[in-house]
Amino acid sequence: MVLGALDEPMDLTLACLGTTYRLMPHSALGMLWLQTHFEDEHWELLSLGGIQLEADCADELCSDATEAGVAISRLAAAAPAAPSQTTPHQA
Repeated sequence: MVLGALDEPMDLTLACLGTTYRLMPHSALGMLWLQTHFEDEHWELLSLGGIQLEADCADELCSDATEAGVAISRLAAAAPAAPSQTTPHQA
């Protein structure tokens, strides 16, 4: 189960991947809601989290899902890992 900002269960998550968002269902309600918004040929990719949306489409999907009572969260892009600092070995 995926939890949101206030430890609420999420039905859908949009994870930022730079300029697009990866759409991932986390509940039966989230998957069912997605099936009413996407055509049949996209269902397998939807269930696997294999759909990416442009920002404007992600905004619209968030709005529609929220209005329908579907819990959806957006995850910010992961910060790049800092380069590791190694100490030279002295003999």
